[in-house]
Amino acid sequence: MQVKKAILNKISTFRNLPTLPHILVELIAACNEDDIDLAKVSKIVEKDPSLSGKILKLVNSAHYGLPKKIESIHHSINYLGANTVRNMAIGASICQTFKPPKVNVLFNLKVFWWHSLKCAVLARLIAKKTQYSNPDEVFLTGLLHDIGRLVLWVNQPKEYSELLEKYPGRPDLLLAGEIRQGVTHCEIGAWLLHRWNIQPFMVDAVLYHHESIEKIKTALPLVQIVYAANVLSEKAVQKEEKPNSIIEELCGLTPSQVDEVLAQTDEEVGEVARLLGIEIEEPKESESHVSEKDLEKQEDLAREVRDVSLLLGTLQDLMESHDEDSILSVVYQGLQLLFDIREVFFFLYDQEKNCLMGKPVKENEKSLIINDLIISMKTESSLLVASLVQRKALELFLEPTDSDTVLIDVQIIRFIGKEGMLCLPMLAHGEYVGTIVVGLDKFEFSHLSKQDRLLNLFSKQAAMSLHADQMRRAPLTKIQSERAGASSDIARKVFHEVNNPLTIIKNYLKILGMKLAEQNIAQDEISILNKEIDRIAHILRALTSFSESDVREKGPVDVNAVLSDLVKITKESLRKHSGIDVHLDLKHTLPTVISDENSIKQIFVNLIKNAAEAMREGGNLDIKTRHISSHLEGDPAPEGVESKGYVEITLKDDGPGIPDEIKSRLFDPFVTSKRGGHSGLGLSIVHNLVKALNGTLTCESDKGNGTCFKIGLPIAPDA
Repeated sequence: MQVKKAILNKISTFRNLPTLPHILVELIAACNEDDIDLAKVSKIVEKDPSLSGKILKLVNSAHYGLPKKIESIHHSINYLGANTVRNMAIGASICQTFKPPKVNVLFNLKVFWWHSLKCAVLARLIAKKTQYSNPDEVFLTGLLHDIGRLVLWVNQPKEYSELLEKYPGRPDLLLAGEIRQGVTHCEIGAWLLHRWNIQPFMVDAVLYHHESIEKIKTALPLVQIVYAANVLSEKAVQKEEKPNSIIEELCGLTPSQVDEVLAQTDEEVGEVARLLGIEIEEPKESESHVSEKDLEKQEDLAREVRDVSLLLGTLQDLMESHDEDSILSVVYQGLQLLFDIREVFFFLYDQEKNCLMGKPVKENEKSLIINDLIISMKTESSLLVASLVQRKALELFLEPTDSDTVLIDVQIIRFIGKEGMLCLPMLAHGEYVGTIVVGLDKFEFSHLSKQDRLLNLFSKQAAMSLHADQMRRAPLTKIQSERAGASSDIARKVFHEVNNPLTIIKNYLKILGMKLAEQNIAQDEISILNKEIDRIAHILRALTSFSESDVREKGPVDVNAVLSDLVKITKESLRKHSGIDVHLDLKHTLPTVISDENSIKQIFVNLIKNAAEAMREGGNLDIKTRHISSHLEGDPAPEGVESKGYVEITLKDDGPGIPDEIKSRLFDPFVTSKRGGHSGLGLSIVHNLVKALNGTLTCESDKGNGTCFKIGLPIAPDA
């Protein structure tokens, strides 16, 4: 294919191709329906060559890396999904709205669409008559055969308009004019399809659809069928005699069969026109100007798209987000960017606990205060719950005379620091996802209420993204449970084999203690070792039921004492064998916590061991404790118990940090970045133990800057 590169380099990609307004209006409406019918979406998309081309380009791009090219619009939409198709349509509309050609009245999209669809339908019917193996492939080729004309119109509006004005209704002379200007729409169309990795014979059909009949006689069937369909549709437009001889030579159809195909084509095009709600008929004479009616519809769409287009970038970011934290960050930033909202907080629905639970975002430090704040769904009078249950946005502004407002709503509004709040429900496929809480003053609400349609669309997209993330994680939970069950069987065997040598070690320690004087300093260390051996036996017993809930007896525990004992028996070994210095900073006034001492020891041992393994070249491990009081009056506390805050334990190393690909699955079983046969169970066990103790566990890590684990444990009520 010889095409002048200098000219083609000036031609933009499909970003600048306009699309028929009627199709986009119908498509956006179909994709926004609650129960999306992909077959209906496919049927609409198939009628528009520009949008069809965009979808094929995307699905066959390196981004998806499919092993086999997809050449069917229906299969493409099933793979991409309605949301991607809708966003693509909106993107196409933006180009049409904001980058229209300066000269455009001579190129009638309605006529172009009619001819492309006519050619596509004719090609498919001819393919069926001749028993061609892939009629859908032929239909798509016919639909895209003139796509180069759109490129010329958009990118060379002045030059192409001159040709349109000079040769109205004469495609042969128009083609000659294109040749004089340096490149034809056939060459451009084939060039684009080739760049999209479309099947080569489809590319050839676009390239050769204006060649001489003598050359086409020697071509493959796909080229011949599209050529014949184009000839039939062009001649019909020009009201000339049907070229039966050409069709008979290329496809073997008799005149009566040609008449039958044309009759079926007209009927099918009319059916499509009724589906889209537009009037389609053969253009009269050389009429090609856009009607006033079509211009009005195009302007209506432009106003619609100007509103929706603001969402496109954020929607694309949502599609590319793959975990809960990144989705919430995109939604938070999107609300700020699109609606100028500053106070945004998220409460996600927890089905197991039947409650809304506060979730922080890293961009908003204030949101950390509501982390894990619980609002029961039974509190239906709360605006946050009511918005979700009633499935609509609700607002509340505090008035001095209000006395019956739910206290938790009052607290949240006071916490936000605004006159009121707006609650936006997040639902996906009828299921609860959560509530977005927006803090607003009254004048801000009056402005925001004018954008309620866009706001609702945005919250719906946020809900769908979060729901998709939850669905992705559901199978992983099942796999983890099955793996844990297998681990229990192994652990039972390990316990049996290890218990005997542990008993022998305890006996020797007892003999050693008897040989030493009672006041010998080593007696304390022997006592600690005995306790650790007992704890090992307890851990082994617990591992035999790894996949089951481990009921542990809780009581007041001195965290400082536990840490001091552990460091006493590990500090010298870490310094001597690993080059690691342990630094303790324990607050002497630290209250006791409600916990299980063996569980706490197991947590700390795993985290200290993890840090040591991470710092292979040596380093520092800082261990700190402090008392944190309750943040908010509404902080959850055990029933009947007044919350006194919690003890925070921080373990920070200066190792290499945790890889990004591991962070999102850090506490999942069998996930590890270490080599040498590490099981990846340590942090999963730590996470489960902290959760069982009603505590919190977070991790902060940046590549090259070490890792910091923070544990929060509830304070004993009598501390």
